[in-house]
Amino acid sequence: MQTTIRSAVSFQGVGLHSGRAARLTIRPASAEHGIWFKRTDILLGDALVPARWDAVEVSPLCTRIRNRAGATISTIEHVMAALAGCGIHNALVEIDGPEVPILDGSSAPFVRAILARGTRTLRAPVRAIEILAPVHVQTARGWARLSPARPGQGLTMDFHIAFDDAAIGEQDKSLNLANGSFVRELCDSRTFCRQADVDAMQANGLALGGTYENAVVVDGDKVLSPGGLRHADEAVRHKMLDALGDLYTAGMPILGHYEGHKAGHAMTNMLLAALFAAPDAWRVVECDAVCAATLPGAGVEIDEIPAVA
Repeated sequence: MQTTIRSAVSFQGVGLHSGRAARLTIRPASAEHGIWFKRTDILLGDALVPARWDAVEVSPLCTRIRNRAGATISTIEHVMAALAGCGIHNALVEIDGPEVPILDGSSAPFVRAILARGTRTLRAPVRAIEILAPVHVQTARGWARLSPARPGQGLTMDFHIAFDDAAIGEQDKSLNLANGSFVRELCDSRTFCRQADVDAMQANGLALGGTYENAVVVDGDKVLSPGGLRHADEAVRHKMLDALGDLYTAGMPILGHYEGHKAGHAMTNMLLAALFAAPDAWRVVECDAVCAATLPGAGVEIDEIPAVA
């Protein structure tokens, strides 16, 4: 059955790009509500923004959503990944500014708080998007693909990245997102960037809230962030975290196999647009107990969060 968070939980921090302080609260919502954001600082006009693929604006550095009245919320991917990975189908996410606080640069703070609150079962069945035929998008930089699920599996993921900096280099990871693997394997992996990129972004008014504590910053073969990496392949794990959050803007869990080759936020959104433009490539299914057990949030326990986070 569908779920929501049992009680509200709040977070405070600064936006990674804006540097603006923000307070975010995840509140319970009714069945069939889905995931919506609300700008509590907007007192006149429409302050509600759906966390949906067709509300996403093109933005290479984060996932930003906008409603028809022009209200925006940026950098939603980490909290969206936490909601997906904890099996939360319905929630109202209130925020008093235009950007989600970055916290430690991962989803772990959101995951820990959600699991500490627990979930409440609602009187409506979980529905999922089953991929029936491959859908592929490609740019000069990379590609992404959704294919039918492997037998007996829900959402699986293969990801490949390649960076010139030796501290990252080339990394590959494959993961079945069932049985709490998001919480165990991905949720604590932080956003990352090159020192040269930080300098360029800050010169252009971006990454104003970035620090060595809320992002992994590398320079050549050096990791500049104190304490180093949480995982040797933390970079590709974070890319998979981002992809799960971005895929959740489909409005339902996805039953299929996602592949990303040097993919990012914009490409995953392109992939969802291509999917929904191909009606023969997908269908909505009602999940029985067997299907529901393959979803990312099934069987998650709070003690599965890595201790390093």
